[in-house]
Amino acid sequence: MTNISQHLDLIQRGAVEVIQEVELEAKLKRSLAESRPLRVKAGFDPTAPDLHLGHTVLIHKLKHFQDLGHQVIFLIGDFTGMIGDPTGVSETRKALTKEQVLENAKTYQRQIFKILDPAKTLIEFNSRWMSEMTADGLIQLAAHYRVARMMERDDFHKRYQEQKPISVHEFLYPLVQGYDSVVLKADVELGGTDQKFNLLVGRELQRDYRQESQVVITMPLLEGTDGVKKMSKSVGNYIALEDKPGDMFGKVMSISDTLMYRYYELLTTESLDRIRTLHPMEAKQTLAELIVARYHGTEAGQRARIAFQQKFQAKEFPDEPDTRVDLTLEDMSEIDVVHDSSIKLARLIARTGLVSSSSEARRLIIQGGVEVDSMKETNPDKLISFERNQQRRLKIGKKKFAIVELKR
Repeated sequence: MTNISQHLDLIQRGAVEVIQEVELEAKLKRSLAESRPLRVKAGFDPTAPDLHLGHTVLIHKLKHFQDLGHQVIFLIGDFTGMIGDPTGVSETRKALTKEQVLENAKTYQRQIFKILDPAKTLIEFNSRWMSEMTADGLIQLAAHYRVARMMERDDFHKRYQEQKPISVHEFLYPLVQGYDSVVLKADVELGGTDQKFNLLVGRELQRDYRQESQVVITMPLLEGTDGVKKMSKSVGNYIALEDKPGDMFGKVMSISDTLMYRYYELLTTESLDRIRTLHPMEAKQTLAELIVARYHGTEAGQRARIAFQQKFQAKEFPDEPDTRVDLTLEDMSEIDVVHDSSIKLARLIARTGLVSSSSEARRLIIQGGVEVDSMKETNPDKLISFERNQQRRLKIGKKKFAIVELKR
């Protein structure tokens, strides 16, 4: 893929903001002209032992850059993790011990390579340079930023107005994050929308240190399974990367149809136009299978999908339906057949004898009262195909069930 516009389309997929887009385009053109990959950084503080899908929004964007041939830097903030990111909190975070941070960092390394190519990923720890920084060096770093600018940050300003304590060490967090970009000579830094202030500090510090400023790309905060709050372990609406396949599949299936398309956009490279042509149930099952397959393997994804379908159908469909109908090609030829093994849904429902007429079947379908193999169908003229000896499970209204089979 050498077309700059194609590169930009992939990079900007799902992004909220690019600061500045003209700079990104210039960097990409120069990268191609000089055969020099861009250095693309994203930082993660190992404040908890496991990652969830919300964290992977940034990791997937790193993968996009990696697929385009750029150098990906996965920065583990073992030093900043001991400070605690003040972003979005109303009080000073409890600092983690070095041992806790390092233990969490080990699990991060194991989990990220479910997405990133380990041979093309540089893992860095910001303690490598921060632990060696002298007091003189820290004072010089602090001199690069003004208190007034720091207080423009929303969470600091709010806490100050509410007379809630702000510890001096919290001011160090955005400075250290920004200095990471200086040390790593980052061309691009990724972060969530809540990280915009910290990311912009990096741009300013790079200018102060006479480097070309990094491009900042902010990504949205992924909503959890409740569809309201951002995915978070503390809220309980998260899907962990190390959830069991069946649990992971079920959690994905629990999200709304609207949120499903957002997950597709942020967590896959699937064509959204193609996905929108699928029935929502089919699209969601495909998404769940893709996600399980990424973290547990292709076979695990397939097994989870089959197990879900069996469980779902068993839950919704009784052991003994209200009727069983055997169709033959001759029967179907008498019933508005378009080709040998397809029949219009309204005629099929009428054929079960569980509705009073064809018009009643059409009305029920249009109102969303019919399911075929656990998938709601609302088009009475949709063609339902049959393979040899294939059974179709029909749910008609709330309490009527039929199994229809084509006999050959």
